[in-house]
Amino acid sequence: MALYSAFCFNSIVVSNPRIRKNHCFNLNKKCVSKLSIRSPSNRFCKLQGKALSDENGSADVDDSDLVVCFGELLIDFVPTTSGLSLADAEAFKKAPGGAPANVAVGISRLGGSSAFIGKVGEDEFGYMLSDMLKENNVNNTGLRFDTGARTALAFVTLRADGEREFMFYRNPSADMLLQENELDYDLIKKAKIFHYGSISLITEPCKSAHISATKAAKDAGVLLSYDPNLRLPLWPSAESAREGILSIWETADVIKVSAEEISFLTQGEDPYDDAVVHKLFHPNLKLLVVTEGPDGCRYYCQDFSGRVKGLKVKVVDTTGAGDAFVAGILSLLAKDLSLLQDEGRLREVLRFANACGALTVMERGAIPALPTNETVMNELHKIVL
Repeated sequence: MALYSAFCFNSIVVSNPRIRKNHCFNLNKKCVSKLSIRSPSNRFCKLQGKALSDENGSADVDDSDLVVCFGELLIDFVPTTSGLSLADAEAFKKAPGGAPANVAVGISRLGGSSAFIGKVGEDEFGYMLSDMLKENNVNNTGLRFDTGARTALAFVTLRADGEREFMFYRNPSADMLLQENELDYDLIKKAKIFHYGSISLITEPCKSAHISATKAAKDAGVLLSYDPNLRLPLWPSAESAREGILSIWETADVIKVSAEEISFLTQGEDPYDDAVVHKLFHPNLKLLVVTEGPDGCRYYCQDFSGRVKGLKVKVVDTTGAGDAFVAGILSLLAKDLSLLQDEGRLREVLRFANACGALTVMERGAIPALPTNETVMNELHKIVL
């Protein structure tokens, strides 16, 4: 399991022609400096908690197979050279990230319909991320801006084998400050699937917003998809992380979890033992998927279970691989939920998802590396041949 480092920073000084002078981007609310930004085409709303206007929101989506993703949206800084510590890295590639946002973009790249609900700072990175969603045909009308906190940042160390270590910059970041009264409940209720992680459960007010959004989706008959996406240094303790992740476990209809997360949640038990995995299979769960990286995945349903082999590729950066895998599953489930009752067809879905994850690790960064449907189908075609 990758080692993680938690780190908070005081400030970053940014000089940008779109900003009238240099400003301190500070995540400490006690000394936040206000930004005065001349936005191109005056496209961005400037009020805290206000949504983007319809002309910028990619609102024209097909609601019949809509997947709404809820949670964090941030900037990943990935070293251009693998195998170096953050201190030794000479350069970083800036890449949009955040697991739920990765899934939303991944679904859109695969030809599906997706929307994102979350919060970013009213800063250059926040505006960049908003544009990124729009450019990738993700409905961003549920995105909110915060004037008192900055967009979250994460520096990602790539080991020689492509695995990652994280250093997060949030103290607090805007994604942590989403409030219940800022949620777009109409968008949530339109969804076929509502997808989320656990990071939004760590602190208030976002925790309450998360719980309220999930309840609204459940009450509307929306399928709930959950990827815990464990990031231990963001939680106060390992025990609070375990309790927080499991606190909403039994509300989900579909859960994707890694073998490492199985071990963590069961306090060290063997994640490759089916009896251990079955301890996490609650009575109303429709699908539990355990990912194993290049070895593929295992699946557990009410009436059947099995394994689907993975694809062997050259690993450059594993960032976003799990999110691409989830996007692959949800993009197809949203079109036909009956796939969950047909083992043969479900195996094809998981084979497709494995290919999505494998293709993503061949490039640096999460969102830049997410594949299109054509790329995935070409890869699967090569395997068949």
